[in-house]
Amino acid sequence: MNRWNFYGRFVVMVGVVHLGLASVGYAAKNHDQAGTHGQSMDAATQAMMKTWQAYASPNDNHKVLDPLVGTWSYVVKWWMMPDSQPETSKGTSETKWVMGGRYLQHAATGTSMGQPFEGMGLTGFDNGKQTYQTLWMDNMGTGMMAGEGTYDPGKKQLTDQGRFTDPMVGQRGYRGVVTLIDDDHYRYEMYAADQNGKEFRMMEILYTRTN
Repeated sequence: MNRWNFYGRFVVMVGVVHLGLASVGYAAKNHDQAGTHGQSMDAATQAMMKTWQAYASPNDNHKVLDPLVGTWSYVVKWWMMPDSQPETSKGTSETKWVMGGRYLQHAATGTSMGQPFEGMGLTGFDNGKQTYQTLWMDNMGTGMMAGEGTYDPGKKQLTDQGRFTDPMVGQRGYRGVVTLIDDDHYRYEMYAADQNGKEFRMMEILYTRTN
């Protein structure tokens, strides 16, 4: 989440809390005079807080991501062009729940093009938008890749789409697919358009559980 999204969410949260406190105070002050009016204000406040609690609470959509938790070794292949030979490298990663099971944090270390590689990502489910949200950053650039997507339980695939910065051409769209193979393996694939606008697989990462 960038600082502006955080700031906006913080302002909304503070506003809701202040509204709730004001409603409670108003209801208490006027309970004896207003009778049922005070009771209705209490009910409205409770309904408002219940809605906020539902938005803030992890649920079954978050549990879908449980199989990704653990430590992993990985092999990554990526292609500059559809007909090019892939660059191959290896590394390790750790994935864990943070903030009370609301977000999945992914940290990876390894090599890329013979250089040390370090990356970090976040994945979560937005109860308000009813979509999965993804964020990725690494030391191979200075931008953040943000996406939004859905989960297909039949295919056991989480698919997201978003944009990233390619310093050679500017902003590019991408499609990412996480496939849960079994308890000890999963695969990530990233697709983007070539110079002719045709989608091709840019990256494949195969993960094997080590713990």
